[in-house]
Amino acid sequence: MSGFLFVVPPLTGHINPAVGVAARLATYGHRVAWACADPALVRRLAGADAEVFACAGPVPGTPGAVRPPDLRGAEALRFLWEWYLLPLADAMAPGVAEAVTAVRPDVVVADQQAFAGALVAERHRLPWATSATTSAEFSGAYDGLPKVADWLRQRLAELRARVGDPAGTADPRFSPHLLLAFSTPELIGPQAPLAAHIHYVGPSLAGRPAGPRFPWDRLDHGRAKVLVTLGTANADAGGRFLATCLAALRDRADRIQAVIADPGGALPVAADDKDVLVLPSVPQLPLLERMDAVLCHAGHNTVCEALWHGVPLVVAPIRDDQPVVAGQVVDSGAGLRVRFGRVTAARLGEALDTVLHDPVHRAAAARIRTAFRAAGGARAAADHLRRLAAESR
Repeated sequence: MSGFLFVVPPLTGHINPAVGVAARLATYGHRVAWACADPALVRRLAGADAEVFACAGPVPGTPGAVRPPDLRGAEALRFLWEWYLLPLADAMAPGVAEAVTAVRPDVVVADQQAFAGALVAERHRLPWATSATTSAEFSGAYDGLPKVADWLRQRLAELRARVGDPAGTADPRFSPHLLLAFSTPELIGPQAPLAAHIHYVGPSLAGRPAGPRFPWDRLDHGRAKVLVTLGTANADAGGRFLATCLAALRDRADRIQAVIADPGGALPVAADDKDVLVLPSVPQLPLLERMDAVLCHAGHNTVCEALWHGVPLVVAPIRDDQPVVAGQVVDSGAGLRVRFGRVTAARLGEALDTVLHDPVHRAAAARIRTAFRAAGGARAAADHLRRLAAESR
């Protein structure tokens, strides 16, 4: 039996892909533990009996960890690093070190944005694997921005001096031992790096907790169905956009039925509405089996979950990695991009009509679905981790 310590940020989209991998390792009899600044979130997603070591660190939405909703582009990226990712790493490091001492793992599995996992593993001379829950870093996100790339490298070098091995050289975002990317080159494109230790395992969709109750009987099988979602972290920025979506979908109610996830309560809710179902949360995975298109913010998990089901997309990126992922969707042919802050109901409706009726987009989505399902998902990721553990003994 081997031991694995998953180090994750307190972000649903980063924990979910690891949940299925951890569950698969547990079925093989391995010890699986977690280190996170929000143990309750890990237990909600991975199960109430998950072994979780609490770490300090900012949790999104709490005082001091709220990003202004109007930040975009370089300002949003700088805020993410300076006010969240780097302070999170500093704060998590002591808790991660305590977890390493308690668990004595054979392998540390560090989320790509939980730098403390990689650096503490490095300091303890432990092999570590990167859990890359977004493929944006593989797509030349900083090409043409050499000053930004240099700034990031400098900040990571300073972080290593504080919490890692000062003699270390590996970028904590990219393990030299094993890098698990929850995507495939068919979506990432020709920029996808190739190396013996890099494995594209596709989406990890197993091990999710039961989703919220959903009025399945209200779905109309005679109309195309569209899911609208901005993920779990964008409720503060989505009011105007969701209203625009609602207007575009109302105009097409004769042929489209929509489901809108509205956690912030930005839209009016009518219990008897047969055209637009507005709900605070939805069971996304089972719902995607019945959708014909998805309109979203280009969050990596949502995009990959839609394409796992062969569903084409209209993407409206907001910030962070979303513009890069949106570019992957467009370049692959699996969808169209609109401008989050400026799109009109008319333009949004045109984009929806196109992805619903142009066979090119559906064919591209089907091609990526085939690649995703062949990649192995949680099972393949767990097998790679087991091999790394065996090699480290």
